[in-house]
Amino acid sequence: MTEEKAMAVGRPEPRFDAAAKVTGKEKYAADEYPENLLWAKARRAGIPHGRIVRVDTSRAKAFPGVVAVLTAADVPGTNRQGIIHKDQPVIAGDKVRHCGDAVALVVAETRSAAAQAAALIEADFEPLPAVFAPEEALQPDAPLVHDGGNTLLAADIRKGDPEKGFAGAAVVVEGEFSVPFQEHAFLETENGVARREADGRIVMTVSTQAPFRDRFEIAHALGLDVNSIRIISPFLGGAFGGKDGATVQCLLALAAMHAGGRPVKMWWDREESFLAGYKRHAVRMVYRLAADADGTLRALSAKLYYDTGAYAHLGGEVMELGMEHAAGPYRIPNALIEGWCVYTNHPVAGAMRGFGVCQVSFAFERMMDRLAAKLGMDPLDLRLKNALRPGDTNCAGVKMIYSTGMVPCLEAIKGHPLWTDRSRWKGGAGPFKQRGVGIAAVFNAMGYGRGLPDAAIARIELTPEGKIRVLNGVSDMGQGNASTFVQIAGDILRQDASRMELVQPDTDRTLPSGSSSASRTTYTYGNALIGACDELKRRLFHWAALALLIDETKDFKLEAGCVRHGPSGKSIPLELLARFMPEVERVCTNRCVMPVIQEVPDTGKAFRLGFPHAIFSYGAHVACVEVDELTGKADVLAYHAVTEGGGVINPRTFAQQVEGAVAQGLGYALMEDVQVRDGVIQNPDFFTYMIPTAMDVPDISTAIVPSDEPSGPFGMKGIGEVGVNAPLPAVAAAVEDAVGCSVDCAPLTAPCILGRRSESGKGEAL
Repeated sequence: MTEEKAMAVGRPEPRFDAAAKVTGKEKYAADEYPENLLWAKARRAGIPHGRIVRVDTSRAKAFPGVVAVLTAADVPGTNRQGIIHKDQPVIAGDKVRHCGDAVALVVAETRSAAAQAAALIEADFEPLPAVFAPEEALQPDAPLVHDGGNTLLAADIRKGDPEKGFAGAAVVVEGEFSVPFQEHAFLETENGVARREADGRIVMTVSTQAPFRDRFEIAHALGLDVNSIRIISPFLGGAFGGKDGATVQCLLALAAMHAGGRPVKMWWDREESFLAGYKRHAVRMVYRLAADADGTLRALSAKLYYDTGAYAHLGGEVMELGMEHAAGPYRIPNALIEGWCVYTNHPVAGAMRGFGVCQVSFAFERMMDRLAAKLGMDPLDLRLKNALRPGDTNCAGVKMIYSTGMVPCLEAIKGHPLWTDRSRWKGGAGPFKQRGVGIAAVFNAMGYGRGLPDAAIARIELTPEGKIRVLNGVSDMGQGNASTFVQIAGDILRQDASRMELVQPDTDRTLPSGSSSASRTTYTYGNALIGACDELKRRLFHWAALALLIDETKDFKLEAGCVRHGPSGKSIPLELLARFMPEVERVCTNRCVMPVIQEVPDTGKAFRLGFPHAIFSYGAHVACVEVDELTGKADVLAYHAVTEGGGVINPRTFAQQVEGAVAQGLGYALMEDVQVRDGVIQNPDFFTYMIPTAMDVPDISTAIVPSDEPSGPFGMKGIGEVGVNAPLPAVAAAVEDAVGCSVDCAPLTAPCILGRRSESGKGEAL
């Protein structure tokens, strides 16, 4: 094996996990069926707000095959879960706050028996007044979701003098925008298997984005020692934020505590996932934007109302990030951004890809289009004129001292045929069809932000068989970060894929590396891994020199399967070297911490955690749509996405991330809408909740802006989220370009477009 055949950074390597996944060798949590298995099933409230009067479990306990029926009285500890705010009961004991609250838990011999027994549990409630809109929940006389009030977080970001900026501007535009709840719609719904061992330790295999943090949530809720919990996290069948935080974990651990040492499995079906799982926040946004006559932005006012549903989850942090991005990737000297994250009796909203930024991207880009129209400017030129550049200060008061690639992204769009030839392309529509082209410029922060420890600890080993084993402490939910870690290690240690091994997160074997979220996994773990690999390489050379009786280590190099000394031509196989080295010398670890802003701007100091961020990725997208004037249906016919994410470790994985983000963003733009009426989800399955299929997603072309982020591994930045922020505003702009009506709410369904055309007086063709 020559050195050139080793894995290499910058080359489009096949994914390390691909073969095992397509052959079924790689097992997900859902594939775990240990012997002597029991099943757990929750009885859900079914009402949005009520006081629990009685929970009668007698009929369920008598059902054949039932092992245990548990209520709040059986929950030790605090009976409260939550990542930061511990306000969500594992099993509700006095009050339910949304339809998905669990009021009892059944453990039975079969899945069917558990479900049938759960249906026999009689729960009586005293209905309480409910509230379903954030603005209503903020009123003094609103029903209280929690005793402390309905405001989870209220904050503002102020920069410059907004009032003066508006007063001196030549042009002011206004807009009000709304976006709905969105379902994560991952293929593998929330699930796991748990077993309590003879020594009292709970071992759990679960589909989770944060295995190390899960232990603390479970321990707090159930009164356990955190070290008595082991979490194993195999590859996830999707997550997108919906498995960032406890889903089945606390219920499963509780069930295992009453299962007599037998393993217990809990696997939510699709309807239960809709009912009890987390959602993207619905948001209403009120904007004002001012500019000089030449298009120079002067002032912004934004009011954001985030509906966090019945419990906090990460609602405050989601809103904070949305506020930090609410002015877009632009220079605006004067801004006032106000946010309210509000409890309602809706389903629980939480983390989802884009994490609060997806929503505001729609608003600020629609405002830029509105401003361009009023000024008579090209919308791309307006964006270029105001785009953040290195050294600028963004609207959160943060100076752009890290790589800032908004301008080259926009310049790449400006030269792309979908934009340069848009007039000719628009002329190709058929009868009763209109075509339009729209653009969007977006950015997305990396990492947790200031105030939250954001670190990863990499571990790498030379195995006794002479292979390189990467022990990955951060979950892979399908984005390919684990495969990238193998590629990084293979490149540094000059090994091909056949000589590499990968261990997925296991709190007994791997080391804490944070959650798989916030576009930070490859940056943090990758940086840590580089240091660990460099140290292992140094040790391999040292021990090879001892074994080969060579005085110095400077002329050694690694090749596939061996260490070779250049001048003498001597070499030693890695498997032989592994037997020569002490075990402690074959294991290397290294820690990396995400950079943060050292001095927090005066504005935003009311934020508790996660503000501000230091590093951002950038993107510019162009969408081409065709709208049927008779039905209002919009189809995306062509799409191009340009991304600046620093150095590229694997171009193939990079493109896949962008393409997947665009596909998910098109669902958000055109069809996805968790419809909630009086707290009850009206479309809780894939028959009534629409997600994009191959018929809805066009060929997506992608381009990479060459750049370098010196602080990142091989110069890279995370791009897992930035791509999902642009499709909604780009498609909305294209629809307006096609049929002349501004659609200010999502999704852009056919009835929505027809209604807006009628309101704008541009529906005469109908």
